[in-house]
Amino acid sequence: MALFKIQNNKVKRILITKLNRERSLQSLFEENLEEILNIAFLASEYPTSFGGRIDTLGIDKNGAPVIIEYKKNQNDNVINQGLSYLRWLLDHKADFEMLCRDKNIKINIDWDSPRVICIAESYNKFDLDTVDILPINVELLRYRIYEDNILYLEPETYQKVKISTTGIVRKSKQQKAKRELQQTYSIDDHLKKASQKVKRIFLKLREFITSLDESIIEEPKAKYIAYKTSTNFVDIVILAGSLKIFLNVKSGQLKDPFGIARDLTKPKPIGHWGNGDYEVKLEKEEDVEKVFELIKQSYDFNK
Repeated sequence: MALFKIQNNKVKRILITKLNRERSLQSLFEENLEEILNIAFLASEYPTSFGGRIDTLGIDKNGAPVIIEYKKNQNDNVINQGLSYLRWLLDHKADFEMLCRDKNIKINIDWDSPRVICIAESYNKFDLDTVDILPINVELLRYRIYEDNILYLEPETYQKVKISTTGIVRKSKQQKAKRELQQTYSIDDHLKKASQKVKRIFLKLREFITSLDESIIEEPKAKYIAYKTSTNFVDIVILAGSLKIFLNVKSGQLKDPFGIARDLTKPKPIGHWGNGDYEVKLEKEEDVEKVFELIKQSYDFNK
């Protein structure tokens, strides 16, 4: 994407550049992982028992283990590496749990939703085809470094193919069943508990959210539905009589002219599913547009 700087009503293109030799892409992300991806950093070059090293190991705000691999050149097969490391990690849960204790991570680990993130300047057709047909979700992020030390990050868009995973994640009846690498959820799973009124409210709000940007990813999790670009900007928990909406905005930064958002850090932090410091409870269809105005703020903060 071309970026331009506006100064005195004049527009100047900002050119793509490279990172300084003293600073690698990996160290840049690891030193700023929470700010960039809302993920707590755990370890760099984490060794596995089969000889490979996980580039970056982390845990997100909801307790999901996160493996991050960086594509440093066109020949790196980071997708296969990430999946191999995920398989290893699920066989060595105790090692990860001990690492979390050592880092004073107190959140419960969500082993149903491990994440694999790949970061590269670009992806080729073979990368996209591989991710497209996988029965599990692999997140592809594309970055650019511009002049003036500007980092641009966006998700690589691709259309996920709906396929039967029976033959991939399970052996035949005569063989031992394989463990699924990720538990999958759907919008329908979340809507089962909702009243007809709440369903209407959610579907209306969902339409508003997805209209913001064609690159927005909708990702049903175990406890909530996430909407994200490079990171989550809003998470929605569907209840029987209402929606709980969590905005990924830091305390003090949300402009709330309607007075409908609750700051979860005051008077003291409150634990919750989802990302961010603000919660909005949505019960009435006539309040959807008010809530959406706050969601747009979170989208602008995180895009």
